[in-house]
Amino acid sequence: IKPKHILRLQFSTSHNFFSPLNLLLGQMTDLIYTEKELVQSLKEYIKAEESKLDAVKSWANKLDVLTRASTLDPEGYLAHPVNAYKLMKRLNTEWSELESLVLQDPSDGFISNMTVHRQYFPDQEDEKGAAKALMRLQDTYKLDSESFARGKLPGMHHNAILTVDDCYDMGKTAYNEADYYHAVLWMQQALRQMDAEEEHVVSKADVLDYLSYSVYQMGDLPRAIELTRRLVAIDSSHQRAGGNLRYFEKLLSKQLNELNQEGQEPATEEPIQLGTYKRPNDYLPEREIYEALCRGEGVKMTTERRSRLYCRYHDGNRNPRLLLQPMKEEDEWDSPHIVRYLNALSDQEIEKIKELAKPRLARATVRDPITGILTTANYRVSKRNPITSTLCLTKQIANYGVGGQYEPHFDFSRKEEPDAFKTLGTGNRLATFLNYMSDVEAGGATVFPDFGAAIYPKKGTAVFWYNLFRSGEGDYRTRHAACPVLVGSKWVSNKWIHERGQEFRRPCGLTEVD
Repeated sequence: IKPKHILRLQFSTSHNFFSPLNLLLGQMTDLIYTEKELVQSLKEYIKAEESKLDAVKSWANKLDVLTRASTLDPEGYLAHPVNAYKLMKRLNTEWSELESLVLQDPSDGFISNMTVHRQYFPDQEDEKGAAKALMRLQDTYKLDSESFARGKLPGMHHNAILTVDDCYDMGKTAYNEADYYHAVLWMQQALRQMDAEEEHVVSKADVLDYLSYSVYQMGDLPRAIELTRRLVAIDSSHQRAGGNLRYFEKLLSKQLNELNQEGQEPATEEPIQLGTYKRPNDYLPEREIYEALCRGEGVKMTTERRSRLYCRYHDGNRNPRLLLQPMKEEDEWDSPHIVRYLNALSDQEIEKIKELAKPRLARATVRDPITGILTTANYRVSKRNPITSTLCLTKQIANYGVGGQYEPHFDFSRKEEPDAFKTLGTGNRLATFLNYMSDVEAGGATVFPDFGAAIYPKKGTAVFWYNLFRSGEGDYRTRHAACPVLVGSKWVSNKWIHERGQEFRRPCGLTEVD
């Protein structure tokens, strides 16, 4: 129901939400200005060092001229009483002053500034999370490493490139997680840019070392042998290369003998790229369907079904507040029925909600289906904050930065988790009301893998669907996901409407029918 345009928010601290990605886009914006301030501080330090060095040089030049003259005829030089006095003065006073000048440390201001800001710096987990976010986007939207390295992303207006060393670090992050699939893609990209004679700090031997072993882990022995031979040619004394090469060749020979083949299978000439190796399966059975929907593929809304979708005005069953300004309601999907409300929140309300939510945002959690306890999960990458407003709704605010996502899940509790909402005393989640509080340049759709729907964010709108049938049974078709944000930042607010208090608005039925 649309309230008056007066928003009053009160924060709830009953839940602590958590996600692997520490930093919001707003927080990262602050870091941009922090970095600019540190650069200015660094310039001031350099200027101070240069000023100090100029003063020392001036002293050195003056004393160089003086000592050349004095050493030509020391006795004659000291015969003049003024020279004798000035020598005593220089050695007693002026050299001490010079010593003090040299001992001055202009870096104190810069170090102090660094110390103040360091507490807000991202840590190792943040860097790893950002790298994983790029890999997540790479998988979901089928973007090769070359596209990322060259900054060729859809909807992007700013150029950003990855250097050889950046690609190497991406590959090493994946390698350290035993993610050899992505380690291959990024080490190969580092090698490609290195072969193109781009500047780099990392050695080619290090890149080939990681790449050859990762390729071996992907089951491509011929290519692993070819890459290891390149490594041996570069560094014949490499600690592991010789042993790895002998092991790979022996293993390949054994495989060929088992297949009754003679001779070593030659390595393919094709460069490694996206699609060369199959990404290993993981815990999510519908991952391919989910990611295809995120790319806009596989949507199952036919022209005939679309013709049965309508738009209408909704007055909340003659609610006085909505008689003069009814809600604009549009059908997004027919079965299960999903509708979108236009102008659900004004820009002013959105900005106020975001302003109040930002300081309290914490990492998102999910409820463990066995214990019912809120726990962290790597597949939910957002930041959330529960708030209460004059909308008469208890909401949760979520901000998905670049790479932020929430993999396929149910909003309602299933039979195997009967106590999920016991402490709340509200019953199961009857319906979901999802407000979009920002537009997203690319990615970030809400998708339903079971029936092939993709709902795209549109600022100020809200989508609504029922999670339960009238019988109280869960509608398993409503399993849905928040696609990774490719470009931009996605703000949403969730309202889960529970069974308690809805008995007359949606009376129970005996069948699993909407």
